[in-house]
Amino acid sequence: MASPKSLYPFRRHVPNSQTPNALFEHYYECASDDETVLQVWCYTDKLSYRVGETVQFYVSTTAKKYELLIAREGQRLEPVAHYNNLPGLFYKAPADCSVNGCNWPVGFELTIPGDWRSGAYIITARVLSQEGKAFDQHHIIFVRSEKPAPLLLIAATSTWLAYNDWGGSNHYQGITGPDKNQYSPIVSTQRPFSKGFVVLPKGAPRIPIRERLAAGAIPRYPHMEWSYAQGYSKKYASAGWASYERHFVRWAEAEGFDLDIASQHDLHFGQVDLSHYKAAIMVGHDEYWSWEMRDQVDQYVRLGGQVARFGGNFLWQIRFENDGQTQVCYKYRFEKDPYLHDVEKQHLTTTCWEAEPVNRPGSSTVGLNGTRGFYAGWGVAVPRGSGGFTVYRPEHWLFKDTDLYYGDVFGTEAKIFGYEVDGLDYYVQDGLPFPEKAEEAKNIDILAMGLATLAEDDHGLEGAELFMGEEDLNFVARALGVNDKAGKEKLKRAAGMIVTYHNGKGLVVSAGTCEWVAGLIHQDFFTQQITRNVLTRFLFER
Repeated sequence: MASPKSLYPFRRHVPNSQTPNALFEHYYECASDDETVLQVWCYTDKLSYRVGETVQFYVSTTAKKYELLIAREGQRLEPVAHYNNLPGLFYKAPADCSVNGCNWPVGFELTIPGDWRSGAYIITARVLSQEGKAFDQHHIIFVRSEKPAPLLLIAATSTWLAYNDWGGSNHYQGITGPDKNQYSPIVSTQRPFSKGFVVLPKGAPRIPIRERLAAGAIPRYPHMEWSYAQGYSKKYASAGWASYERHFVRWAEAEGFDLDIASQHDLHFGQVDLSHYKAAIMVGHDEYWSWEMRDQVDQYVRLGGQVARFGGNFLWQIRFENDGQTQVCYKYRFEKDPYLHDVEKQHLTTTCWEAEPVNRPGSSTVGLNGTRGFYAGWGVAVPRGSGGFTVYRPEHWLFKDTDLYYGDVFGTEAKIFGYEVDGLDYYVQDGLPFPEKAEEAKNIDILAMGLATLAEDDHGLEGAELFMGEEDLNFVARALGVNDKAGKEKLKRAAGMIVTYHNGKGLVVSAGTCEWVAGLIHQDFFTQQITRNVLTRFLFER
């Protein structure tokens, strides 16, 4: 084999000159068609397995031999398997692989040993150049043993799929449409994850701004700058194991909490029985859900189950097709969803949960709504906010042993409030917030809050390019039928909240922010103690 030309075989996506904000077009990662470029890529048939099941690996490499290294990631990284000198074969990535999958043949199979512990397993596919330099590509699977742990973490894998831009397209940007510049409402599970979704180096910036924005300064988006400079996906900080679930699992195991982990596919297809667990947990950026997923959680809670959601942005309905290998979400173009005009299926239209004809607010499942929250702490969306939650009901058991008082703000140093948050319409009476809607007020208590916005206001600063602008505000106003000036102004002013929600015999605790895990990363005392309080109560006191 000839010497490799590059250890970073990315196709660079040249921004279309018609794109209104070409500065933020991403470089997407994909296999190179050039067989002289050293590369290896890997994905699996599923994301979640039980011990004894067989994992199918789909591998494409230009090297004659490759390695697979597998390690369990918990409190620490524990190597469990190393397969060396596997025969390498190269398969091109079809131009539509991000939509219809890579369709590579099975390159390796592994039956999961019975002694593997429940948890997340990092897979490193590795090839070496003639000079001995490694090219690594990372994947992840979850394994569950026969005996359930008391707690189940449901990883936000549908959000991972929505943001994964490997091959060119995701639910945000893409190379579909007549001009090859549109996001795709259809994405495939059968492709690798982009760089940064599974493994990140220390120091990779999170999305919330850590330096206070000076008066008159133009907004910056440090995580995007870093991703361009280091060759990572622009979306690495928005979704994925490395930015979110990993940090919760490491903290939980260090604290002695025993977890199983499942994918949202498991939840959707009924492949995990929630009744076997004391509580179900969701963390991080948890944006995309299916109707069936919500049915599973709602039934579990009504019958006495418990949910701890340390995550934010409960917003979009999705569907799975093609036996779960295809995820569908038309989002802003929901009028093109074929289910919209089918009377029997129109409730499954892939738009935001509160919109017609879906009419299933997220508050009925997790106690909060994505459309009444959104942005805080990045760009010029509340850029000088505290970065934490203000406490309104410190006497609640959630705040036990925190020494928090009414009006205290916690999580500010760690920036736990952002970058997307969930809230409710609310009013304040005698210094306390209450849900505005009667059906929510009966069962939901607001314990803490912070301010958010659905838009970035343009102050006309020279040289400023706003990433969010008013695009989401205009969509939500249209989708909810409040597309006038007064309706938009109300939508623009929003909040993120911590609430408890009583549903039937069960209880949901929601800390409606993507960045709760930042408090665990930075060892914020209050965030850690509140998390302990919730998990301990769910394990032992209910």
